[in-house]
Amino acid sequence: MPLDPTTIGLAVAAVVLAAVLLLLVRKRKGADPATRFQRASRAFLSHFLIPDGEGGEIHIEYAMLCPRGIVIVDVKDVAGNVFGSDTMQEWAVITGRKRFTFSNPQPGLYDRAAAVKRMVPDVPVIGYLAFTETADFSKGSPTHVVSLDELVTELEDEHEQKNAAPDAYWPSWEQLRNAAVDTQVAGLVDT
Repeated sequence: MPLDPTTIGLAVAAVVLAAVLLLLVRKRKGADPATRFQRASRAFLSHFLIPDGEGGEIHIEYAMLCPRGIVIVDVKDVAGNVFGSDTMQEWAVITGRKRFTFSNPQPGLYDRAAAVKRMVPDVPVIGYLAFTETADFSKGSPTHVVSLDELVTELEDEHEQKNAAPDAYWPSWEQLRNAAVDTQVAGLVDT
């Protein structure tokens, strides 16, 4: 029994829609910062606490062991024109007619990098504020502010060229990882 053109058209549309959805899911999964950072580093930790060196704890969003040392990254997902500088206490995001402000994220990044550096003084520690591609710094980027895509590409290229972070960094990475585990366990026991 032959199929009518409407049935064939609906079947083709369903196949195309399924293929597009599959591609979008794969692309979105690949766009996840954690997945991308894992591929670009020798070792990776995300969303963990470590001692801040002053009797408290500090949250680290992402840490990677890379050829350049231990890289700390705070990812900021904002859409629009971002206006901020090293000296401004508040940064602004403007999208069309909407405007909102947020505290300058640099001091927090510096605190996180300093906490890691106190723990592993023999390894370079570099911190970045990585903004997604929906953010536009039309007046220029402040210190340590980078595009997430550009940072990942740079780290991937470094990782491929040098193959891995130097073995000399590994004991310090283990120390950082163990501190993160100890802090998490202590938090569970205290509650």
